[in-house]
Amino acid sequence: MSADDPFEAIKQTFFLECEELLTDLEASVTALTFGDGDGETINAAFRAIHSIKGGAGAFGLEELVRFAHVFETYMDELRSGRKTCDDIAIRAMLHASDVLADHVSYARGLIPSMDEERSQTVANELRALMDDGGPVVAATAPEPNPVEDPIEAEFDFKPVMFDFGDDAEAPEALPPEAWVISFKPHKRLYETGNEPALLLRELARLGPCQVTLDTSELASLAELAEPAACLSWSIVLDAPVEMEAITEIFEFVEGECDLVILPKSDPLADVTDSSADEVDIAALLAAATAPAPAAPAADEVDIQALLAMATAPIAPAPVAAAPAPATSAPATNSAKAAAPAGNAPTAAAGGQASIRVDLDRIDKLINVVGELVIQQAMLAQSVAECGIAASSTVKVGLEDLEQLSREIQDSVMAIRAQPVKSVFQRMPRLVREVADMTGKSVRLITEGESTEVDKTVVDRLAEPITHMIRNAIDHGLEDVEGRAAAGKPKEGIIRLAALHRSGRIVIEVSDDGRGINRERVRKIAVDRGLIAADANLSNEETDNLIFLPGFSTADTVSDISGRGVGMDVVRRSIQQLGGRISIASTPGKGSVFTMSLPLTLAVLDGMVVRAGGQTLLSPLSSIIESFTPKEGDLHRIGARDWVIRFRDRFLPLIDTGRVLGFSKPDSPEITGRDGIAIVVENEGGSQVALWVDDIQGQRQVVIKSLETNYRKVDGISAATILGDGRVALILDIDALVVLGRQQANQSEFKIAS
Repeated sequence: MSADDPFEAIKQTFFLECEELLTDLEASVTALTFGDGDGETINAAFRAIHSIKGGAGAFGLEELVRFAHVFETYMDELRSGRKTCDDIAIRAMLHASDVLADHVSYARGLIPSMDEERSQTVANELRALMDDGGPVVAATAPEPNPVEDPIEAEFDFKPVMFDFGDDAEAPEALPPEAWVISFKPHKRLYETGNEPALLLRELARLGPCQVTLDTSELASLAELAEPAACLSWSIVLDAPVEMEAITEIFEFVEGECDLVILPKSDPLADVTDSSADEVDIAALLAAATAPAPAAPAADEVDIQALLAMATAPIAPAPVAAAPAPATSAPATNSAKAAAPAGNAPTAAAGGQASIRVDLDRIDKLINVVGELVIQQAMLAQSVAECGIAASSTVKVGLEDLEQLSREIQDSVMAIRAQPVKSVFQRMPRLVREVADMTGKSVRLITEGESTEVDKTVVDRLAEPITHMIRNAIDHGLEDVEGRAAAGKPKEGIIRLAALHRSGRIVIEVSDDGRGINRERVRKIAVDRGLIAADANLSNEETDNLIFLPGFSTADTVSDISGRGVGMDVVRRSIQQLGGRISIASTPGKGSVFTMSLPLTLAVLDGMVVRAGGQTLLSPLSSIIESFTPKEGDLHRIGARDWVIRFRDRFLPLIDTGRVLGFSKPDSPEITGRDGIAIVVENEGGSQVALWVDDIQGQRQVVIKSLETNYRKVDGISAATILGDGRVALILDIDALVVLGRQQANQSEFKIAS
């Protein structure tokens, strides 16, 4: 089927809807896992499964429908209170949600095959839980046959016995032999992509059906302005089934149709109608799925053409999420409370209207905005070189253009911004599984789930956070005995937090475990040849050894860790995003892993400076102040370390051009040349001063990956194109500080030698 097919477009919209429904299901099960859920949480999970099942049925995804039906039935048992939502039930829900997600992925073509054995195993597990735990009926001895009364025998009379005891049970009512169903769709039913023919097909699976189409409200083809809800059906279902089996078919369109279900024996169940035409189910299905034939004359009525028109969706819309099925009464109109078809809302009540847009389109828009920013900067540079007065019309127009460019850029960035909640919601499940595997008691605390960041960053956060949490549980937290010996609570705490700091997003993963055993880390690194035996390392450098490739403190290889990968993967993933990771560990109290990432990978506000003859750009979010030092403000400490006086205190001073290797070896020291000090703040909150030759101004620039187009450069995070066409390197403040310290240490080591 081609991608331009409207039916295929609706199907893809359904799969996008499934992504949200599966996320909601995962969130509901997670809430139940940690005891934060209630009856409404179970209802939310039920509705998500039911919506997936209903949409899958509309597209003929039989395998998905079968499994979702079992899962949905089990959730119905939980929400009705017939089954208890205990640990066993939650574990079954976790397994079932995984299999349901696999079914959706397989139907979508994202995975090559479906593990049918696993699907059947989980389905059988759900059925076993539904069959188990029912009321136990005590066995009673059979009553002896009563002595026959001679009067009863003579007159063939049997008295009717009544038992008015409290424990008397009413005889089980048998379902009627047949049902009469009246079904009239609203316009909203068609707008949401549903088809009456598919509902009638499901009814036919319950037993023989006699379907009658009522066309009394149908106008002639010449008078039809648009597809309208003017058809209705009367169905006689000749099968002794429970009414719940019928209402279940129409649950997905509840509120979008008029529905009456009556036993055939009911006097009100009269389906005779002189204006109705009897419809064969097979012909109806063929008409609903076949292309519409050519329109007949205005005074003719072509049933097949009318069916094709009435059942075609008005617009490709996502399949609506059905509410929880209503408790049934024998003759209930399930749509009484629904608004009239003409007043059906086009968006959720009280909610904001939204549309789905392919990410590729957003990326193209961002690229165009980036080029707009560059062109605006080039135009401003050309006008400045021409010496046009600031009050001129051209200058004023350029200022307006710059403001509009920034507003466009901010709007596009807002479109791409997403909360990290989508990543955080996956972690409680991970914590539970790893805790079960390690036999530890762990509780996860999340903070800052609403913190927004660029979607590109969000999509790539899951892997490093997963590794860090697994590592924290496996290596950081003590077991139950170890925590008791250390005087800690039995339950270990893993804290996952997100916050904005200095124009970047910071993700913290902390634990209250044993902290990093630096002696053991050092010994393992020496034994594996990762460092020299006589290496003199600080506590910070020792902690960072765990990021080396091949390093592992696990004694044995397990499903959790021990293969020498994990933390190395974390650092490389963070670095690819233009971020960095740091560790703060206190032995006996725990560790904090901090990931610092850019809010966006597209644009940046920065200060253009010159150092060592090169044009550089310092992120504006890191700059505190810039000033020209006075005589006596600069002081040397040791061989190459410099400090500068700043507001009655001294800050480390880094010669930017020399540290990056731009300055010539014979260039004069800082005190021998003019320059400007820029005070910046790193991720740890400490301040340093960067020495540059001069400041050329402030710019909003488009970020270009240096590592992708060239290679990684220490102290440089990315590159950009300035208004005059020159390439400027963007400084990585934290990496620049570390690089300066390393060069100073090497210099001192050479002098000492």
